[in-house]
Amino acid sequence: MNDADVSKQIQQMVRFIHREAEEKANEISVSAEEEFNIEKLQLVEAEKKKIRHEYDRKERQVEIRKKIEYSMQLNASRIKVLQAQDDVINSMKEAASKELLNVHHHHHHLLHLHLHHHHDVYRNLLKDLIVQSLLRLKEPSVLLRCRKHDLHLVEQVLDSAAQEYGDKANVDPPEIIIDNQVYLPPGPSHHNSHDPYCSGGVVLASRDGKIVCENTLDARLDVVFRKKLPEIRKLLFGQVAA
Repeated sequence: MNDADVSKQIQQMVRFIHREAEEKANEISVSAEEEFNIEKLQLVEAEKKKIRHEYDRKERQVEIRKKIEYSMQLNASRIKVLQAQDDVINSMKEAASKELLNVHHHHHHLLHLHLHHHHDVYRNLLKDLIVQSLLRLKEPSVLLRCRKHDLHLVEQVLDSAAQEYGDKANVDPPEIIIDNQVYLPPGPSHHNSHDPYCSGGVVLASRDGKIVCENTLDARLDVVFRKKLPEIRKLLFGQVAA
């Protein structure tokens, strides 16, 4: 083989190696591009998924805030309604308290006009309250407190009240001692509206002070009002408060 043939064969081998190299380079380039595209797609999908999760999270937070705000507004509205209802009920109780004062004022005003029927109404009321208190205490000896300006009326009915209790309870009439040292406070006045007051009635206690029956008009109003409150709410607002 001469030099020309050797040279020609070498050139053929070089061209073959170049083609192989180019083909391999193309294969590597295509494969790399495919891998890049796959990885890029995976990264894009991962970012999309992350963004969707973040959006869903923020959307849930917004919904939760909306529910919280709605609940707060609803509670605030309910509180306002309940407060308004309480204001109406309290105004009714204040009106009832003023009516209690009329029992006492009516008594004194009409007393001066010598209208004995109305005078007897309050006196008989005091007697009934004393009898009721005695029936609750069931004590042979009790201490009685009243307002100072009701003292003369209480003294008038004391014996008959004791006798009535004795007849009802089938016992001897009890000893009733009027406390001449401590009186119940007078009715409220515009000048001293914050001072303790009593609209009328009596307070009886056992001699040792361990058992007390508060039977003032104010205490009776409180008891009746608490007892009738669900009924009052139903009549006024169409529902019974929980």
